[in-house]
Amino acid sequence: MREDKLADLTEIEAKLTGPGGPFETTEQDVLCERMTVFKNRVPSLRALLENSAGHGDKTYIVCGPTRITFAEHLTRVASIAHAFRERYDVRPGDRVAILAANCPEWIMSFWATVSLGAVAVGLNGWWTRDEILYGVGDCKPKLIIGDRKRLERVAGDDLGAPVIEIESDFESLTENRNVALPTVPIEEDDPAVILYTSGTTGRPKGAVNSHRSILGFVSLVFFHGLRMRMLAASQSATPAADETPLCNLYNAPLFHLSGLYSGAVTMLASGITTVWMVGRFDPAEVLATIERERVTNWSPLGSMAPRVLNHPDFAKFDVSSVRSLGSGGAPVSEQVQQRLQAGFPNARGNMGLGYGLSECTGVATMNWGAFLAERPDSVGRALPTVEIEIRDSDGKALPDGAEGEIYIRGPIVMLEYWGRPDATADTVLPGRWLRTGDIGTLVDGYLFVNSRARDMILRSAENIYPVEIEHRLELHPDVEEAAVVGVPHDDLGQEVKAIVVATRGATIDVERLRNHCAETLAGYKIPGLWEVRDRPLPRNAAGKVLKAVLTGDSEGGFIEE
Repeated sequence: MREDKLADLTEIEAKLTGPGGPFETTEQDVLCERMTVFKNRVPSLRALLENSAGHGDKTYIVCGPTRITFAEHLTRVASIAHAFRERYDVRPGDRVAILAANCPEWIMSFWATVSLGAVAVGLNGWWTRDEILYGVGDCKPKLIIGDRKRLERVAGDDLGAPVIEIESDFESLTENRNVALPTVPIEEDDPAVILYTSGTTGRPKGAVNSHRSILGFVSLVFFHGLRMRMLAASQSATPAADETPLCNLYNAPLFHLSGLYSGAVTMLASGITTVWMVGRFDPAEVLATIERERVTNWSPLGSMAPRVLNHPDFAKFDVSSVRSLGSGGAPVSEQVQQRLQAGFPNARGNMGLGYGLSECTGVATMNWGAFLAERPDSVGRALPTVEIEIRDSDGKALPDGAEGEIYIRGPIVMLEYWGRPDATADTVLPGRWLRTGDIGTLVDGYLFVNSRARDMILRSAENIYPVEIEHRLELHPDVEEAAVVGVPHDDLGQEVKAIVVATRGATIDVERLRNHCAETLAGYKIPGLWEVRDRPLPRNAAGKVLKAVLTGDSEGGFIEE
C-alpha cells in the first residue's frame, strides 16, 4: 500500500480530532486520572435515547414478525421505565437483570433501566441453572426480566427479586403511553451495565461499564465511519450508487457487547435498522434473512462465517445487498477474510476487524479496508482517546516490536469487576491501565495479538501460540475449524495437540495436515497429537473456542440456543 494512503488518513484523523473538529479531543480528569477524552460528548445513555426521537418512523428493531420504529420504541421505553420505578421501586444504582434470548423486550428493558440511572445486567442466556443462580446471587438484582424458557431452568428457586416473565407479564409495562422519560440525574461515571466475562476458565466476573465508557464506544464507531468516508473521498474513490437503506444483521446475543453495544446502542444512535436472529445458529436462516431484509452489514463471530460460506445452498441466495463486513471476539484468519469478501463481493475491500474486551467496553483498535489487506493478521491501530502499551512480566513498557502483555488505557476502561475489589486491583492498575491478559506486539503502531496468556503452550522452553497454528490449519481446504491446545508431557512439559473439524464432504488426512503445517511452521510447532471431530467446536457467545472443554478441564455447561 502506498505511503500516501496512510499519510492521507493521518491528516484526516488530525482534522477530525483537532480544534473545532467533530471529534475534538481534550485532556480531562476521569476517575481522578488525567486522560484524553472527546470534548463534545453525549452526557448519558438516556440523552442518547432522547436524541433517537429524531429518527422518527424509521425501523429500529426487526425480530421475527415484530417491527418497531424508533418513535414507538421511545414511547414504550418511557412506559416501561415508569413501571419499573412505580411498581418495582427501581432507583439509581439498582440492578435489573435480563435473562432472555434476543428480543425487543430485552432491548427495551435495557433502555428503560439505564434511563432510570439503574444498572442493566446481561445474564448469559446460555447458562445452566447453577450458573444462573450464581449470576443472580452475584449481582443481587432489584428486578429480573426473563423469558419463559430460561426461567424454567430455575423454576422453584428463590431468586430474591420480583420476576417479570416476558411472554405473560411484559406487555402490561408498555401500556402507559403518556409518560416521559425519567429525569433523575445521571453522571458520566455512574455504572450503567454489568456484562459477565465469557468464563472460558473459572467463574465469570461482572465487568461494570459506565455511561462514559459505553458512549465512548459509540463515539469511536462514529469516528471510524466518518474517517472511512473521508479517506475514500480523498482517494477519489467513486463507489457505485446504492439506495439500499442501511440495515445490520446481529447473530451475537444481547448479553454480549457485540450485540448490546455494537447493535442496540450504536444503531439507536445512528438510526440504522437492526435485525436480530433468535435461536440456534442456522446458516440457511442467516442467508434467507440477508436476502429478505436486504441486510447491508453483517459481522459474524467465531465459526459463523465458515458455516454460512460452506452451506450447500449459499449460491442460491441473493447477498448482493451486503456492502460491509466485520468481526471481533476471536481472531479471524486471512483465509476466512478472503472467503468472506469473495462470498459477499459487494463488500470486497470494506471489511473491518476490531480488538477489545468487556473490560474496555468492546473496542480499542480497528483494522479495515486496504490496511487490513496489507496486514491481515493485525487488529489495527489504537483509536483516539485509547493508549496501548506492551509490557513485560514486571509491568515495564517494552519497545516497538517486542512481545509482551497488552495494556490499555482510556475512558473506555471499565469501572471495576462487580463486587470483586481484589480482582479489580489485579486488572485495573495505577493510572487506570487495564491489564488485558493478552499477549501481543506493537509494530509501527499496529497491534498484533498472539494469544491469551493462559493459552500459550510451553514446549521444551519454547513459547508456542496456538492461533498461529490454528490459522495455518484453517488454510487447508479440508479443515472448517481448528483449535490447538497444550497437553501435559513428561519430557517436553507440554505437547501440541490439534483438534480439527472437516469441511462438508471432506475427509481429514492427518499426515497431509502435518505436511501442510511443516511448509510454514517450525518443527516444534507442528502438532504431535491430533483429534478429528465430527461436530462443531464448543464456543461461547463471543465466538471463542472453549478450550477448557476440549482439554477436559471444564464441563462446558452452556446451553446453546
